[in-house]
Order: sequence, then structure tokens, then C-alpha cells
Amino acid sequence: MTKVSLKKNNLKIKVSWIDAFNAYRQPEMLAMMSLGFASGLPYMLIYSELAFWMKKEGVDLSVIGFFSWIGLAYTLKVFWSPLVDRLKIPYLTRRLGQRRSWMLLAILGTISGMLIIASSNPQDTVMLTALGALVLAFSGATFDISVDAWRIEAAPNNEQANMAASYVLGYRLAIIGAGLSYIVAGYSNWNIAYLFMATIMAVNGLIIFFIKEPSREIRKKALTLSQALNENIVMPFSSFVERLGIWTPVVFLLVATYLISDKTMGPMAKPLYQHIGYTEIQVGLVSSFFGPWAVIAGGFVGGLVSIRYGLMKCMLAGSTLMVITNAAFAWLATISSPETAYLFVTVGADNVAQGFAATVFIAYLSSLTELKFAATQYAFLSSLFNLVGKTLSGFTGIIAAKFGFVSFFIFTAALGIPAMILTLILIFFGPKAAKGIRARDKEHIENKSGGA
Repeated sequence: MTKVSLKKNNLKIKVSWIDAFNAYRQPEMLAMMSLGFASGLPYMLIYSELAFWMKKEGVDLSVIGFFSWIGLAYTLKVFWSPLVDRLKIPYLTRRLGQRRSWMLLAILGTISGMLIIASSNPQDTVMLTALGALVLAFSGATFDISVDAWRIEAAPNNEQANMAASYVLGYRLAIIGAGLSYIVAGYSNWNIAYLFMATIMAVNGLIIFFIKEPSREIRKKALTLSQALNENIVMPFSSFVERLGIWTPVVFLLVATYLISDKTMGPMAKPLYQHIGYTEIQVGLVSSFFGPWAVIAGGFVGGLVSIRYGLMKCMLAGSTLMVITNAAFAWLATISSPETAYLFVTVGADNVAQGFAATVFIAYLSSLTELKFAATQYAFLSSLFNLVGKTLSGFTGIIAAKFGFVSFFIFTAALGIPAMILTLILIFFGPKAAKGIRARDKEHIENKSGGA
């Protein structure tokens, strides 16, 4: 059994390996997997599959790179996250609750975006394609806000790593699902493929009607405009400074740089495969079907060991693995023949590192938030780590074309070194609040016992 004891407002939690495994059997974990799938599918259809389609249609590499800026919606979502946190949607909120109503609205938006893309052609009607991608990105980012808030509210902090691992599982299953678009497009065309993806999104979105709405009793309703601005904008951000103090810039800088190497190398991975000479079958099998399972394995390992050994040690391990595995793409760029084994090893290692790092990072971000500001604070943190990477990703096509793929991937790997240094600084010198110490478990326990 898991032992929980409170002492001086801090929680000490001892978790056995059996408890760690049993945590995945809860209904919330299974629901999190489905929601992770719904989060991952829109992102893949913007970030990866659309780039492949555009390259096949002869769209310039620089334009493909600039298209990745549409993904900045995932960075800028912090600006409308307070609305998702508080604004009630007529009829839907009354019937479904705050989190589920916004999930449903966002799902409908993602389906609309896919249908717009399905009716376009990247070469002849690129503006229509861009519009569909924009609607898809905006809706997908809005869905992420509501899902992140639901995840944080639905489970105590000591289960956030497990929730993150389930989310990663669903997210990577979305990569497999998105990989089906290659097969559909191969037998028909990409327009039909996006229509097929919209159907999958609609079916999976039905999970919203079966999950439970988390308790929102810990929130206080603002009675005036001044109170609303204070609770929705000022307090979520001031609470970071109150808890982290002078370490706030260090923590924010770590959040901003932790996944930067993966964010910048991503847009050029598929063009690299085509440059080497890999076929669609090779790329589809290795990248879209084998790769996600490697991420899932890395994610579950990350969820287990972070509970057992702590977040910060695993954060350091994850950042180190990402630097090494991103550098492997520079090696891949040097090969002269498109051997499947080379792609298998490179993608497999990179995806294991991705899954491990993403899981512990999501858990770390969750530990930095407070329940009453869950949506706003998490959206702000996730926007931080997307900001630099997404901004740089728009120039990746130009950089790769000018300096070559080898230099490009060495550069992206080196971008991960600052995160390693910042993690070490926090491990040795940072306060408990900056290390992901489980302070929020007290909020969950008090809320469930009527203390909030």
C-alpha cells in the first residue's frame, strides 16, 4: 500500500513498485490515454503529415518550414487559457461541466480544420490549406488547455507521472493513427486521408461523454470585474513568484529550453528521410508504426522511475538522452544508402528518449501548478517550452538548405545542453518548490475531505 503522511505542510510519499504499476489500472488513466490520442492527432496532421504532403506536391522547403509557425498556436494558447479556465459555454457547460464542454467545442473545431484541409490542395490552394491548418492548430491548442487542466484536477500530484505516461501512450497511438494516413493516401489521395482522419477524431471524441468532470469546489467565483482580472490573470502568475522566489527565472528558463532540440529538429526529419532516399513504406513502417511504441516504452519507464527516484534526476537523464539521440540524426545524414536498419536504430533511440523525457517533463510542469489555476498556469508553462522551439522551427528549412543536414542536426542537439546545466543547478542548489516537490497533494487530500 502507498503510505502518505503530512508533516509541516509537506507531503512525504513512499511508493512501492506494485503501487506504481497499479496506478495505471485506474479509469482516469484509461481516459487520459484516449484524451492523449485526441491531443496528438491534430498536432501530427499539422506538423508531420502535412509537411510530407506538401513536399510531395513540390512545395518549396522554406515554405514547409514557415508552415510550422502555424503551430505557434500551441505556444500562444496561454492568452486564451483564462477563458477556457473560467468562461462558461452556453448550454454545454451546464450539461457537461467546464472542462468537458471546452473539450467538446475544441474537438468540433479540429474536425472542421481537417475537413477544410481535405477540401484543399497545398500547391494550387495553399491559402485554404493554411486556413484549415490554422483552425486545426487553434482548436487543438484549446483542446490541450482543457485536457491539461482535467488531468491536473483529476488525480493527485503523486499520480501525475502516471497520468503523463498514459497521456504519452495515447499521444503516440495518435502517431500510429496518423500513420494510417500514408496508407490511405497511397491507395487514394491525401484529401481522402484527411477526411478519414476527421472521422477517427470524431469517433474518439465520444470519450468526452463518458469521463467524469473533476470537482471545482476549490475555485471561488469572482463577483466583480476587478476580482475576475485578479483571479484569472494576476494571481496565477504572481503565485509562481511567491512559491519560487528568486528561482523563478531559472525555472522558467529550464521550462523554455528543455524540449528545444526536439522542437527544432522535428520539421526536417521527414525531408531528411526523403533526401537520403527512404521510401514511403520504409518511413511509414519505422517512423509511424514502430516509432510510437518506442516512445510508449520510454514514457512508461519515465513514469515508473520518476515516482521511484524523483523528478529532477529523471529530468537530467531525459535531457542527456535527448542530446545524444538528436545527434544520431547527424550520423544518419552521412549514410549513403537508405538501409532500413539505420533508420530503425536512429528513430527507435530518439523515440525512447522522447517518451522518457516528455513524461517526466509533463509531470514536472504539473508539479509547478496550483489546482485553482490549473488551466492558466499549465498553459503558460507549456507555451514557454513551445515558444523558442516553435519560433526557430520556422527557419529550419533555410538552415538545413544552407548548412546541410549534418550540421543542422548537430546544431539542434547542442541546443539541449543548456537544459542539462539548468537541471543540475536546480538539483544541487534549487529550493523544493523548484524541484517538483509534491506540495499539491495536500490540496487534493483537503479537497476530497472537504477541506477546500
